[in-house]
Amino acid sequence: MELKGKTALVTGGGTGIGRAASLTLAEKGAFVAVNYSRSKKDAEETVRMIEERGGSAIAVKADVSNAREVDEMVERIVERYGSLDLLVNNASITHHVALPDLDGVEDTMWDELFAVNVKGMFHCARAAAPWMKKSGRGAIVNLGSIAGITGVGSSLPYAVSKAAVHGLTKSLAHALAPEIRVCSVVPGAVETRWWAGREEKMRALSPQLPLRRVSTPEDIAHFICAVLEQEAITGQIITVDSGQTM
Repeated sequence: MELKGKTALVTGGGTGIGRAASLTLAEKGAFVAVNYSRSKKDAEETVRMIEERGGSAIAVKADVSNAREVDEMVERIVERYGSLDLLVNNASITHHVALPDLDGVEDTMWDELFAVNVKGMFHCARAAAPWMKKSGRGAIVNLGSIAGITGVGSSLPYAVSKAAVHGLTKSLAHALAPEIRVCSVVPGAVETRWWAGREEKMRALSPQLPLRRVSTPEDIAHFICAVLEQEAITGQIITVDSGQTM
């Protein structure tokens, strides 16, 4: 699929992988809606960066765990650009709890993580789907995590929520075919602000990876765009991790 002239929604688009994806999509000629829930300043900065480079973008506020807010966000995007063709479901949250500490996992953590990481992606896909079908085709990328493959991550509920994202991807690929393709891009360690205060751990990890490097947000963003462009894949869970899970 040619991305130029298409309208893309990137959830959590103001920082990290979301910002990199927003910028890369704009560089390829897409109109970009940069979603945020709390990071208004970051989202507006991303929009400014896109506009300075000659692109077109808007910042749109919505808590993806709230279906009504998501529907209203999509309506705003379509009012501005006339369509919605691409969706990057990037918005996610986590809680940090040592994996063996089962007693440290509170019920509210499960509810919060699944509300944003899983239901949020479903809400966005459901709201975007009618517009994609109206144009005859569309593409969705859900951001997974190797935590959903290995079972190891910032917390047990986070790892399980990302495994659910991978399952959601396959189910949506069946439900939305043939007009809409749905895949999951699954990053390993990525140089984002998540590593703030953990730089030593990141530096220790890099030499252990087959490619001897931790991915950058730009690495993941370029791969997201490559998946959006490919017409012959759907339902795929694609790992981008410098060989971390080998």
